[in-house]
Amino acid sequence: MNTPPPDPAAPLVMPRGGPAAARWDRLYETDREEYIDRPDTPAAARRVLRGLDRLQRLTLGYRTCGRLTAAALGPAPRPRVLELGAGCGRLSSDVLRRHPTARVTASDVNPRVVAELRAGPLGRHPRAECAVVDATAIDAPAGAYDVAVMTTSLHHLTPDGVVALLGEGTRVARTLLLVDGWRNPLFLAAVPLMFLTGGAAHVHDGVVSLRKMYSGAAVRALAGMCGAPLRVHTRFALPGYLVVTASRSAYAPATAVQNRLRTRK
Repeated sequence: MNTPPPDPAAPLVMPRGGPAAARWDRLYETDREEYIDRPDTPAAARRVLRGLDRLQRLTLGYRTCGRLTAAALGPAPRPRVLELGAGCGRLSSDVLRRHPTARVTASDVNPRVVAELRAGPLGRHPRAECAVVDATAIDAPAGAYDVAVMTTSLHHLTPDGVVALLGEGTRVARTLLLVDGWRNPLFLAAVPLMFLTGGAAHVHDGVVSLRKMYSGAAVRALAGMCGAPLRVHTRFALPGYLVVTASRSAYAPATAVQNRLRTRK
């Protein structure tokens, strides 16, 4: 009996721990939604965002992400930076402070977030632009930026979304920098700190986030499916970050959807 070909329209299935994820890792994973990803919980989402901002400031997360972004810019005299999922815009502001000649586009897929950015300091900054951008379908020409960066948001994307982000990010920028949490249950020890910075709503979303984080192995496997040859490097950074840098080694036409590796849970 012949096996039917995979449905090209079917969603990509990839364990967050990677193709060879252990059984405990697959059980640790969750499909539960975070408040900030749900349109029906705006009050809880606002509490979570405030808690995340406090947590990032307390743990020097913004400083770490700014340092990593600065390193990715290299010697470019007038670096062009695209921040994807900018949120409150603190990283974009940090880049502008560090680089007096940098031009930054702070973007988010949520028009409300972008409206708030435009109403704040970034909207008045002469070297900044605020734009609505879908990180999985970026409306910009190839090579428009030196660096595209996304921090603490990778886990919000489905595996299909990560594939699209890797393809689009490396198309429009010389370097794509992704910073997210390190996938390990030991980081659940941060739950008391989450409660102190954002209450029960922050604990809910924080725990879900930790269980949705991608491992380096998963990101590398997904990079192989984006239809272009990529150079991808993953590493750990204190206090508990997965750092991914990706760039294109050459341009190539997209592969057929049916050639994507599907790894079943």
